[in-house]
Amino acid sequence: MSQMLQVHNQIREMILSLDLGPGERLTERWLESRFEGSRTPIRAALVRLEGEDLVRRDGRNWIVAPIDLGELKGLAEFRVPLETTAVRLACARASEADIAAVEAMLDACQAGAPREEWHRVGTDFHVEIARLSGNPFIVKAIEGAMTRLSRARWLEVWTEPSREQAWSEHRRILKFIAGNQPDAAAREAADHISDTRDRLLRSLDEDRRGLKARGFAVIGLR
Repeated sequence: MSQMLQVHNQIREMILSLDLGPGERLTERWLESRFEGSRTPIRAALVRLEGEDLVRRDGRNWIVAPIDLGELKGLAEFRVPLETTAVRLACARASEADIAAVEAMLDACQAGAPREEWHRVGTDFHVEIARLSGNPFIVKAIEGAMTRLSRARWLEVWTEPSREQAWSEHRRILKFIAGNQPDAAAREAADHISDTRDRLLRSLDEDRRGLKARGFAVIGLR
């Protein structure tokens, strides 16, 4: 793997896991020191991250992109038709073994599991349901949407009630897929996406002051 890709992947992971907070300033000199890289691959990595809208230019330097509440609303609108189509196709195409594998993934994440595991499984669930649709274009689109949601979801899974609610909603979606009930599965998926959107927007908007105190930039929908 090239140095540019290594640096890109490391910075990307730090942004998505909030090790680098939304709005945090980045200088090429600091990044060169942090990753022991030269300016050319560092700059190329930043340009690539800019294309993913994870960083933005700030004069001669860069900043980590703020969390945009308007983007979260737009992502929910994008996900509803996509994921309801995915669960309908999964009802028709998923095998018992496929469904059992997703169920085992959910079962592995119980009370007491670290927050990182809840976050990972919550993301993987949506991507794996997309895979059950058998449509690679749906998979790629949902992977992209879940990546864009990653930072906000880190904040959502902070509390146990939020984690448990998302887990129970995932279980209901999978139950309807296993029972070959496409209409019920689609309704449950749409409700889950809408409920998650509302929880995220409410939580982030209400906690702007606390997030600002932690150095996190949150914009939109005020």
